[in-house]
Amino acid sequence: MIQRLLVANRGEIARRVFATCRRLGIETVAVHSDADAGLPFVAEADHAVRLPGNAPADTYLRIDLVVEAARKSGADAVHPGYGFLSENADFARAVEAAGLTWVGPSPESIEAMGSKVEAKRLMREAGVPTLEASDEPSEADLPLLVKASAGGGGRGMRVVRRLEDLASEVAAAQAEAESAFGDGTVFVEPYVERGRHVEVQVVGNGHGQVLVLGERDCSVQRRHQKVVEEAPAPAIDGDVVDALHDAARRAAEAISYRGAGTVEFLYDPDTERFFFLEMNTRLQVEHPVTELVWDTDLVELQLAVAEAADSGAVLGFSSNGGAPQRHAIEVRLYAEDASYLPQSGRLVTFEIDHDLEFALGGERGIRVDSGFASGDDVSTFYDAMLAKVVAWAPNREQAIRQLVAALRRARIHGVTTNRDQLVEILTDPVFVAGEMTTTWLESRPISAESPSDSRTSVVAAALMLAAADAGRRTVQQGVPPAWRNVVSQPQRTTFEGHEPVEWWGTRDGFVVDGITVLEVSPTHARLEVDGVTTETRGQRYADHPGGPREVWVDGPAMSARLREVPRFTDPADAVASGSLLAPMPGTVVKVLVEADREVAAGDVVLVLEAMKMQHTVTAPHDGTVTEINVEPGAQVASGEVLAVVEEAATTAG
Repeated sequence: MIQRLLVANRGEIARRVFATCRRLGIETVAVHSDADAGLPFVAEADHAVRLPGNAPADTYLRIDLVVEAARKSGADAVHPGYGFLSENADFARAVEAAGLTWVGPSPESIEAMGSKVEAKRLMREAGVPTLEASDEPSEADLPLLVKASAGGGGRGMRVVRRLEDLASEVAAAQAEAESAFGDGTVFVEPYVERGRHVEVQVVGNGHGQVLVLGERDCSVQRRHQKVVEEAPAPAIDGDVVDALHDAARRAAEAISYRGAGTVEFLYDPDTERFFFLEMNTRLQVEHPVTELVWDTDLVELQLAVAEAADSGAVLGFSSNGGAPQRHAIEVRLYAEDASYLPQSGRLVTFEIDHDLEFALGGERGIRVDSGFASGDDVSTFYDAMLAKVVAWAPNREQAIRQLVAALRRARIHGVTTNRDQLVEILTDPVFVAGEMTTTWLESRPISAESPSDSRTSVVAAALMLAAADAGRRTVQQGVPPAWRNVVSQPQRTTFEGHEPVEWWGTRDGFVVDGITVLEVSPTHARLEVDGVTTETRGQRYADHPGGPREVWVDGPAMSARLREVPRFTDPADAVASGSLLAPMPGTVVKVLVEADREVAAGDVVLVLEAMKMQHTVTAPHDGTVTEINVEPGAQVASGEVLAVVEEAATTAG
């Protein structure tokens, strides 16, 4: 039996496996980069081994370092988690060659499914429907999808709508795949515009028996990365569901699959047909929804199968897990802005009310699987996901309601997140009706204003700043904030993107038109509007000394970050017209133009890489590149001036 397990992964993935190990009495070993040394998963492990460096290729993707860490720490088994080396057959062989128990499928199964081209061939032979593309695509074959053969999670994936773009998109996908998975192999297949992403959870014993634990819908995606997942999949005919389960079982049986895995399908609701996409030979990020619906700890099943295989025994189970007990929905909480750009920085406050963490239990509740806590730093080296927030309930409607409430009450300060967008998605009529597709989120308009940015929140932030300023005074401390003997005009506080707040300081406190101010302190405001009292908490901080003041306000519905506009602008802070600013911290991968070169609006000037994704920085208008301030390999901060494009002069006709 396994006594000490090393998890070859990080963050919430490692914590998830550790949780089951603690319950089973198995000691745990963490490996970590320098950037991750202070994160919770390192402190929670019984033993920890440092992998020198930060970038994944220098740390978590180094097979030799991870296997040596297992040897040094006395581990007798290795769990790969999901991501990084979890679907690397060479890693599985190296673990087994070191005399350790490999908690995963056989290297042969990983190889069979690791090449998506080879996997399609095997699936055709097993009678599983597949999508096929022409070797020489024409206009009639558009749109096409370029995909990384060795990976997933949207990395190395590009949609092509013009044949002339195919070569450049293939090159970009190869670069992303090489960076994320160490393998730049890509392939091309037809792209179904209105499909749904439906996957089936399987567990095999390696001797022909395959347990099927229902299906999940993962159609809500941005940039081909999943955002919302749920089980069971809504609005699919029962006969189609049975056929999906049968196809997944045949797929796993075709490779004598061992351990937990997922067979992914593209489902066309218009024709009720489905097609094999890939098989993930590992645990999925979204596995909690299956666990909560089926009352099954999938990590425990993985460990049981691995122990049986190591001892030569056969773990027996039926081929059908029965019927789902309830409904579960998971959202991925990312550190990213409204345009999906990754963010980094310090999580000043990270509080989400929940019933469980990495566990099962009860008829309803909220589960949070996270790799971060208040005070942790979110770096640019890894994926931008902060946590998985999961609600489960007797039915889908109740699960949606619980999840929305949990997100609205969450206090997340210091890093911009997609929390407000998640609430909008969950309450959108399309999602509520279960009619979402893989392209729905991209076609859905992005709200210009977050639902949390109400006037009450803005007024509360302005008054809390005023109270904080008054509290820091060293003279006339008994005088009310902004008090004047002769009132001439109101004080004005302005936050970016909002109308100015006008307020007065009187002997009896603050006065704001249309709002009754009941109580204010630097961290609290109680306001009354139309007879309804609202309690708001606040936390003030600055991005850097001397930088703009920010206030995070938490009300009954949501929290919002508000950045104050200084009354006077320092000329040194101004940037030249046409400056291209870094949208997030990252590394410059390519510089495609030189100084003094003419460019057209939309031309790619340079490419940044952050959190394992590549982002292009383009010319905002026709003009001439007058400055290039970076070179490949340079680390840049958010807002840093990368280049300047001077706009071309125009003449009136």
